[in-house]
Amino acid sequence: MSARQPRFNQTVLLDTTPLPDSIPKVPEIGASSAPLLSASFFIGARCGAYNDDYMKCKTEAFGKGEVECMKEGRKVTRCAASVLDDINTNCLEEFRKHWQCLDNNNQQLWHCRRPEQLLNACVFDKLKLEKKIPGAPEDETPVHLRNRQIFSHNVSSFREPE
Repeated sequence: MSARQPRFNQTVLLDTTPLPDSIPKVPEIGASSAPLLSASFFIGARCGAYNDDYMKCKTEAFGKGEVECMKEGRKVTRCAASVLDDINTNCLEEFRKHWQCLDNNNQQLWHCRRPEQLLNACVFDKLKLEKKIPGAPEDETPVHLRNRQIFSHNVSSFREPE
């Protein structure tokens, strides 16, 4: 056995080098995973072009390009922040109910279909953003629009009586 005493380095390393002026300054979003998941499809709907540009930059840099793609990444962050601001301004109550449901149900979307439908309706009415699941079959009803949710806590219809 070794007689050497263990040494633990508990210092935090911070890089204080400022970013170049060519990279726009953008504040962090500051949201936890539940609000980001709740808004993710709307962020994708509005920010798809910026996401594609960023991913193209990363692909062309062969997995590197942290600094080279920072400008595109900042555009994605700015766009996502604008979506969250718009949702908070126009649909705060529905948004809060949905992300709190996700937070309380282990981020499982299928547990929160009723608050999700209310949020989707509000965001579509006020922001004209529609939830579309990438890669979903065109000839099937998307899972979030089905009347009967078989894996939900409440298996009855989620539609309001008319």
